[in-house]
Amino acid sequence: MLIGVPKESSAGERRVAASPKSVAQLVKLGYTVAVEEGAGKAASFRDQAYREAGADVVSRREAWAADVVTKIEPPTDAEIALLSKGAVLMSLVAAPRSPELLAKLAAAKVTVLAMDSVPRISRAQALDVISSMSNIAGYRAIIEAANAFGSFFTGQVTAAGKVPPARVFVSGAGVAGLAAIGAARALGAMVRATDIRAAAAEQVESMGAEFVAVEAEAQQSSDGYAKEASADYAAAAAKMYAEQVKDADIVVTTALIPGKPAPRLLTEEMVASMKPGSVIVDMAAATGGNVAGSKPDQLVTTPGGVKIIGYTDLAGRLPTQASNLFAQNIVNLFKLVTPAKDGVVALDMDDVVIRGMAVVTDGEVTWPPPPVSVSAAPAAVAAPPPPAPEPKKPRDPRVTWTVLGICGAALLALFWVSPAGLLGHFMVFMLAVVVGYYVIGNVSHSLHTPLMSVTNAISGIIVVGSLVGLSQSQHDGRTDLAILVLSVAGVLLASINVFGGFTVTQRMLKMFQKG
Repeated sequence: MLIGVPKESSAGERRVAASPKSVAQLVKLGYTVAVEEGAGKAASFRDQAYREAGADVVSRREAWAADVVTKIEPPTDAEIALLSKGAVLMSLVAAPRSPELLAKLAAAKVTVLAMDSVPRISRAQALDVISSMSNIAGYRAIIEAANAFGSFFTGQVTAAGKVPPARVFVSGAGVAGLAAIGAARALGAMVRATDIRAAAAEQVESMGAEFVAVEAEAQQSSDGYAKEASADYAAAAAKMYAEQVKDADIVVTTALIPGKPAPRLLTEEMVASMKPGSVIVDMAAATGGNVAGSKPDQLVTTPGGVKIIGYTDLAGRLPTQASNLFAQNIVNLFKLVTPAKDGVVALDMDDVVIRGMAVVTDGEVTWPPPPVSVSAAPAAVAAPPPPAPEPKKPRDPRVTWTVLGICGAALLALFWVSPAGLLGHFMVFMLAVVVGYYVIGNVSHSLHTPLMSVTNAISGIIVVGSLVGLSQSQHDGRTDLAILVLSVAGVLLASINVFGGFTVTQRMLKMFQKG
């Protein structure tokens, strides 16, 4: 089958649905790929690179006449007219708020897989364009805020005085919010964040930000997408926002509800309470906005000097990276619908992923799909009571004292016959054991791998010392058996520790390698 990749026609859209790398992967799946001339120019992909990857560079009409068409933005009326009957279209559709578009696509007798309707289940994560683009948009939101902000993000001490770090507040700790938190922290800002999900607190804090909770019970999502908050939660959240934004230099809002206008989080009074020169990035400006006064694709400056950024193309402002990620999501979808790797699309409507994405099927509107529950917890089953533990027979204290006495006597006898320096070395050894136990016991698990490297270095010193002992076990033509045995044991045990440590480290590093 032929896959067509047309050039995006929306004003300002610089992304493309295929990269040279993704074309090579599609060709390996058995497909023929046709890319419209100049389709990747704005994303820094040359036509020659597509040819070298195995694609044909064709005219616009030829790209739209393919068996399968992949693109970024929803098709226009003129583009729908170019689709072949029975073709498959893969693109963003915004199905919940585009019933007229779905009707037009159904009239064209095509099948449409909406890339923005991927079910939020684990095995569909590789197809989730919303997450890919939100990650880029969250990062770019901080870059745009830094560009409009009149000061540093990181605190500095200069000869002219001290510069405090910027205070950033992020509303929503989803993919976009976490990306914004990461970018702001990387620039040195002090970051606070909130989310309707209490479980997001751990993710926020793991990125070095402070989580601000709302003192109200939030509504939980059952399909992985955001839900509208209750009246009680909204009232408590409004109080929290009023307190947080007046101290913030940068505010980023990310709240979106599929199929509905964006919830209003910041009122005009809240915006007016912010300091002059503060910046707000409203990432929901395209669907009504989270912030009073924001306008799609515009930077608005309020009478109080607060800048409100309402850009709706944040992901598209990094066109190369966004195109690469979108193209990889498309490739992962083709891998799912081409199980035989024979270059033929096979849509299994019994597959919950395909059914969730199929908004139009063979000229019939099939939106919305059956609900998919992704967060339902299994009913708790009462565990049987544990059996009563058998009473332990108390140890005879005479046995304990006898064993301690024997060990003490043996230790005294050893010190009596040993060289004078042994006692001092033994005391150092015992102190090292105690200190090592408490030091290592307080090391975080995430640092055990570098800690293992330190123990490898110590073991290496032991190996060197044991080798020196081996060389000194021979003197005056005689062999000191005690030194020989201890030196061989030291070399053997320390070597096991060294090689074992490197083996474990290598295995752990392989977990982070692709392929």
